Amino acid sequence: MSEKVVLAYSGGLDTSVSIKWIKEKYGLDVITCTVDVGQKEDLFEIEQRSRKIGALAHYTIDAKDEFVNDYIWKSVKANSLYQGSYPLSTALARPLLATKLVEVAEKEDAVAVAHGSTGKGNDQVRFDVTIRALNPKLRVIAPVREWNLNREDEIKYARKNGIPISESKSVFSTDQNLWGRSIESGPLEDPFEEPPDEAFEWCVPLANTPNQAEYMEIEFEKGIPVSVDGKSVDPVNLINYVNAKAGLNGFGVIDHMEDRLVGIKSREVYECPAALTLIGAHKDLEKLVLTRHELAFKSKIEEEWSWLVYSGLWQEPLRSELDTFVDATQERVSGTVRVKFFKGAMRVVGRKSENSLYEHRLSTYDRTSTFDQNAAVGFIQLWGLPSIVANGKRLAKRANGRMKTVPLARRYSSSSRKNGH
Repeated sequence: MSEKVVLAYSGGLDTSVSIKWIKEKYGLDVITCTVDVGQKEDLFEIEQRSRKIGALAHYTIDAKDEFVNDYIWKSVKANSLYQGSYPLSTALARPLLATKLVEVAEKEDAVAVAHGSTGKGNDQVRFDVTIRALNPKLRVIAPVREWNLNREDEIKYARKNGIPISESKSVFSTDQNLWGRSIESGPLEDPFEEPPDEAFEWCVPLANTPNQAEYMEIEFEKGIPVSVDGKSVDPVNLINYVNAKAGLNGFGVIDHMEDRLVGIKSREVYECPAALTLIGAHKDLEKLVLTRHELAFKSKIEEEWSWLVYSGLWQEPLRSELDTFVDATQERVSGTVRVKFFKGAMRVVGRKSENSLYEHRLSTYDRTSTFDQNAAVGFIQLWGLPSIVANGKRLAKRANGRMKTVPLARRYSSSSRKNGH
């Protein structure tokens, strides 16, 4: 009996071709594994396609709840936005997929795992590093990368070997899960070209959005969203609800130049209505309940956390250590945030919390304020003292230099007399 490999199977061209390719090139029996992280595809059809192509067995794993509770909520608490824009939708899912591949491989006594990543993207790193960190004995196979396959070659190979594939009519290459949808290829490869409306599925074109603003109230407990618009729902449905309402108002499109891990600049377009809404609301609530020092230090942690996840280092000990700090800051991040959507924009318009550090009696400008304005004079003197002293030294040195400088006219006339001119 042949040795086995577990293939991350999406049902698309790359992984469908890989079933036959791996068996032919490596002599391994292929077990396919599809992990449901909210991509909303026909999982039964994917399993049937896998078996028809020749997979020895197939696993379908529902990991939506795990994805939200163990990955997405961590990213919300960390306000994770890679390069200030991308909420790591695909990056968060890859370590979870890799973990499930390893679990199936160990159950099936497989010698290898395989994925359909190319050699130009970030996903290859996320898969490879996670798999090797969890089980160094497993071989990692990436047919598209190892054999430098392209779409034309794959289609020819599929037709030659009778592999059923669905001919995509879209010029775009997409990947989606609960937390976001990424869109690549076609006209998007020109950074100056505006993404056409047909590239988007979640975010309604601005011309078709409601002509009146819509509001949403999101309640958080210890940094985690627990209810929306007064309704307590499970995490998956909460994200779907926010996604739908924000997307209906055209909010959630990201179009930016991204620095890929492999060193190339890439124009990336995403739809992440729920991710941007929830992170934006959470970040605003933190401003209400955390101190200036906590916020300033946490912003540095957030940047590092986002970088670690983006770059495929989910298993890096530092990431879980940063989680410990983030979780400590979230003990007081409970309250409600009110956001307003209109014509592709979202902004926070209200926030409240029992842990609020906002004191009306201190902040108000009316005569009831308890803030002692006379205390400000001494504070200003001490606050500005280093700058005042340093500037005073500079001014004194400049003045002293002017006193020692002899005017040019006097120097010239003195020199002329000395030389007998």
